[in-house]
Amino acid sequence: MSKGTLYLLPVPLSDQAASASYTTYFSEVVNAIDEYIVENEKTARKFLKQAGLKMPQQQLVLHDYGKHARDEYDKDRFFKALLEGKDVGLMSEAGCPGIADPGADIVARAHQLGIKVRPLVGPNSMILALMASGFNGQTFAFHGYLPIDKAARAKKIKELEQVAQKAKQTQLFMETPFRNNQLLEEVLKVCSPKTRLCIACNITDPDEWISSDSIENWKKKKVDLHKKPAIFLLL
Repeated sequence: MSKGTLYLLPVPLSDQAASASYTTYFSEVVNAIDEYIVENEKTARKFLKQAGLKMPQQQLVLHDYGKHARDEYDKDRFFKALLEGKDVGLMSEAGCPGIADPGADIVARAHQLGIKVRPLVGPNSMILALMASGFNGQTFAFHGYLPIDKAARAKKIKELEQVAQKAKQTQLFMETPFRNNQLLEEVLKVCSPKTRLCIACNITDPDEWISSDSIENWKKKKVDLHKKPAIFLLL
């Protein structure tokens, strides 16, 4: 018996970004499958509807892979239908499955089981920020969340700046939205005046804001990033 395909379905980065996020093929896929592995069932159902789902939602089978269910029991249960030849979708809570996302574990297991994995085109905040930054897109590194401890965070920022300067490699990182202002304050304090910083905020949202400038010039600006999803880039 041939195995099914695991489709990796990117989810819009915000509630207002649906029209900027879906492709025609995405809509075709969601209307061809009825089983999903999801990080957040409520989010998944909402965005499937926005993507043009035509079948009644009560017909869908959704496997919860949220943080509270992730370790409860054997996740190989997710693959029963796939091993029987049925196609299944994998959805993150926002953005692309497997990129700064626990769905990477599901994808890794799919490969171990010989299941075909097919990623769909969709929004990824890191790549979109890099595209819009004007920074080096040939060599770059994404570091996710920096340390919460202030001293450790300052040390890490300095390390990233040094790598950016020596290797000419763009350094990307992020923070929980309610701590964005503290992170920005630390970056401006630690980094050299000529180091360049890009902040990409609310990407794909109607109030999207992206700006690149030197640390020296950033210090002259008044920026409030509180509770706004943002990506930080250094070069």
